[in-house]
Amino acid sequence: MKRSTYRSLLPAVLVLLLVWLLLNESLTPGSVLLGLLLALVVASILPSARPLQARVRRPLVALRLLLRVLHDVIRSNIVVTGIVLGPEHRRQRPGFIHIPLDLQDPHGLAVLSMIVTATPGTVWAEISPDCRMLTLHILELEDEAAWHHTIKHRYERPLMEIFE
Repeated sequence: MKRSTYRSLLPAVLVLLLVWLLLNESLTPGSVLLGLLLALVVASILPSARPLQARVRRPLVALRLLLRVLHDVIRSNIVVTGIVLGPEHRRQRPGFIHIPLDLQDPHGLAVLSMIVTATPGTVWAEISPDCRMLTLHILELEDEAAWHHTIKHRYERPLMEIFE
């Protein structure tokens, strides 16, 4: 193996070794040696199990997206709490919406699914086989156009900049 390959495996080996030691609750030399051996084997096998590697092209866009998502998750928590704990008449109708997608990178789609699922009040319900149509379930579906705008402009566009 090349020296750069060893460097790329080092973080995975250290994390795996740490998890092994924590699970075994032991720092004996035998436990450390066995954990290190297992960590090296597993870390060297992992890249072949995942041949498609993600490449982040715009890290600053990724940072802005992360901050935006954190803001949206906090705001959505407050809104959903008000819906669930508020008076019955304040509850709007839940529903499904279909959003056409331009994003095709599998890593970008995975991140979009995590964003949608982590945001209270929304659930990733389905994606079409050709990955061109996303179906979301929205707890309070007042304005379908606003949801289209949110997904397309707040999330999909930055993800395309990051991954495509």
